Amino acid sequence: MPNHNVYEDELEQAALEWFEELNYEIAFAPDLSPGGDYPERSDYSEVILEERLRDALKRINPDLPQEALDDALHQILVPLNPALIENNRLFQKMVTDGVNATFRAGDGRIVSKQIKVFDFEKVENNDFLAVNQFTVIENRIEKRPDVVVFVNGIPLVVIELKNLANEDAEISDAFNQIQNYISTIPSLFTYNSFVVISDGVNARAGTITADEDRFMMWRTIDGDEVAPVSRPQLEVLIKGMFEKERLLDLIKNFILFQTDGKDTYKILAGYHQYHAVNKAVESTIRAAITEGDRKAGVVWHTQGSGTSLSMVFYVGKLVLAKELNNPTIVVITDRNDLDDQLFSTFAKSKDLLRQEPVQAQDRADLRRLLARESGGIIFTTIHKFAPEEKGDSVPVLTDRENVIVIADEAHRSQYGFGAEIVKGDTEAEVKYGYAKYMRDALPKASYIGFTGTPISLTDKDTRAVFGDYIDIYDMTRAVEDGTTVRIFYESRIAKLELPDELKPVIDSEYEEITEYQEYTQKEKLKSKWSRLEAIVGAEQRVKAIAKDIVEHFEKRLAAQETEVGKGMIVTMSRRIAVDLYKAIVELRPEWHSDDVEKGVIKVVMTGSSSDPKEWQPFIGTKATRDRIAKRMKDNKDELKLVIVRDMWLTGFDVPSMHTMYIDKPMQGHNLMQAIARVNRVFK
Repeated sequence: MPNHNVYEDELEQAALEWFEELNYEIAFAPDLSPGGDYPERSDYSEVILEERLRDALKRINPDLPQEALDDALHQILVPLNPALIENNRLFQKMVTDGVNATFRAGDGRIVSKQIKVFDFEKVENNDFLAVNQFTVIENRIEKRPDVVVFVNGIPLVVIELKNLANEDAEISDAFNQIQNYISTIPSLFTYNSFVVISDGVNARAGTITADEDRFMMWRTIDGDEVAPVSRPQLEVLIKGMFEKERLLDLIKNFILFQTDGKDTYKILAGYHQYHAVNKAVESTIRAAITEGDRKAGVVWHTQGSGTSLSMVFYVGKLVLAKELNNPTIVVITDRNDLDDQLFSTFAKSKDLLRQEPVQAQDRADLRRLLARESGGIIFTTIHKFAPEEKGDSVPVLTDRENVIVIADEAHRSQYGFGAEIVKGDTEAEVKYGYAKYMRDALPKASYIGFTGTPISLTDKDTRAVFGDYIDIYDMTRAVEDGTTVRIFYESRIAKLELPDELKPVIDSEYEEITEYQEYTQKEKLKSKWSRLEAIVGAEQRVKAIAKDIVEHFEKRLAAQETEVGKGMIVTMSRRIAVDLYKAIVELRPEWHSDDVEKGVIKVVMTGSSSDPKEWQPFIGTKATRDRIAKRMKDNKDELKLVIVRDMWLTGFDVPSMHTMYIDKPMQGHNLMQAIARVNRVFK
């Protein structure tokens, strides 16, 4: 067994041996090339082993005429688009859905059929080949990747290795070499599913659009346990990703494309996402087709580790499950802004989902959408399940068994069953947790929860609704994997000026306020919160905080190698947010602008017509907030700081955000979600 300290050619041979252990055919590329011992291509410009592909198409589609197979072969061999990423996207569609080929039937009619390129049902019906030193010549430029993996004659994976014996060689060199290949021999990457890079110690996988920091380790072979650090990373990656059935599963169900403006990104699932999704799909099918409580379980993946994308991969695979007979997926959040954010992620992934998700606009729209016979991906907030009038019961919206309810941030108390008596001015009423209303409306649905924060041992509500953990990917492992970065806490003291007789009162109120921050508790705590808010928002204190933030943030920017980097300020109230903004721009007037497209600092908050007049310039429309969000995500934009109260503390991702200032009582789930805004990988 090879050790870490190997030369490049030895690492190459070790890789081929690991492929051989997986029952791949192994070949030396010169033998397959023009003039070789067993030539399989006539020219070095050819990147597909055509005869292997032709044989595979016939083997996988035995009942279709040669005319149809020839049409499919031609479509695969001749890309339609001059842009590499678009050709790659079109080929991915062929991977998942097959090639739409036409032919003349026996009765003279022109018929269209989907020709399968890969056999996902019978793994042994496919042809797996690993080739080293595969020379490609394009536009008179010759390149020779170290290892190319072919399935059915199609080059799906390129592996680039660097010489560990060279002290100057790093995994970055392998990444840079791949970028060189993409620009000089792009035809090889038309069909590329993903890329692997290694320097003998480190091994990473990524896509043709991924920056180097998005190339990730694959740390497990079987998904049950993380491989020991003593085991070579490249061996773990090859045996973990290229086991034949797993590779086919990856290329079909765990690759997606998203477009943001003019840019298109190709995304490959990480190992934690892949195994969690497969466990979740199995658990969901089991919950849905057997008599029982219909609890599929909870997936806890720490904030910043791609939970939203895990949900997309999960739904993408779930809609194909034959056992569920075209299920209806209901995705539930507890806030409108979270609903919009998650919906946006799903809407960008419609190719993988094979349908357009829809948002329920109100209760009536939700009822209409759920009245369908099957299918559909429906987004709604949990509050739409509540009775419209006091004392009303919730009607059954559908009693189908193939309805799957996915709850985002499943730890929140809104999802509970619990009942409480709420006293009004003249009478009392019983209010239930929204889980009861959901169950009443969807009595035969199955329920699964996704959360970025752990469920406490005393949290009975979450378990009562969803069941126990399906998969856990905690903060420690995410940092070890490089999926997220470490967060450092720095205490900045801004004293509260309190009379002695008020201190014990405020202390007890603070504990209560930070313990119950969920929506259903806020009405009870308004008066206590306002008393503390008045003290925290005192003019002198706000000015002191403004001065501290300005000085600290400018030092943070100066300490960066570039001025790229963003910050977020979290305040107790909208009033404090506005006052703090004014105090900051008083110190740095050049940071201010009335134009939403300009300025270094902005306030992000909602409002109403009853708000004070001086707040109105800070209360934007959804379109205004979307524009500020886009500016915040643009590393080249001058916008550096945003002030928020509750908005953007969950589900808002700005990888370059490196500093958060919290001047608000927070703890538990809410604190973990908030600080995760600054745990993203960014280089």
